[in-house]
Amino acid sequence: MSHADDHAGTRRDFLYYATAGAGTVAAGAAIWPLVNQMNPSADVRALSSIQVDVSGVSDGTQITVKWLGKPVFIRSRTPEEIEEGRTVDLSDLPDPVARNENIPGEAEATDANRTLDEEGKWLVMMGVCTHLGCVPLGNGAGDYNGWFCPCHGSHYDTAGRIRRGPAPTNLPVPVAEFVDETTIVLG
Repeated sequence: MSHADDHAGTRRDFLYYATAGAGTVAAGAAIWPLVNQMNPSADVRALSSIQVDVSGVSDGTQITVKWLGKPVFIRSRTPEEIEEGRTVDLSDLPDPVARNENIPGEAEATDANRTLDEEGKWLVMMGVCTHLGCVPLGNGAGDYNGWFCPCHGSHYDTAGRIRRGPAPTNLPVPVAEFVDETTIVLG
């Protein structure tokens, strides 16, 4: 065996490793665009959190804002609406779960567990019927003075809880908080 034969194995090993490395880099370069396209677009990332000024919302009125492509109802409830929501017997509710992303776990659907503040004045909910995704009518609509989905007849009460109709669950409460007295942050 000559001195040249000692280096032949080393050259062969180098060629194997170099080819495998180049193949790995090429496969990664080909796959990365496919994986990266699953990330949210820049406009969606920019809207993942919005601030809403509620200084102009008086008692008994609501505003609707668009967040993540869906309507969100922000309502300033009257004392009568708060009282009506708090007197509901939980056993009368088709969906006993609060569906509030601000509360950990599956809390009961009490009026207090659905509102944004301790007083119970502010109600923030996704404005999409849980039956087939229609937008319910508000401002005291329906049999329970809350929201009514005319498409299929779902009735929600003053706390956004399903009371009658085909909708299976309460209107969900998104992640929201007050950052000052007149500004709510969604997301």
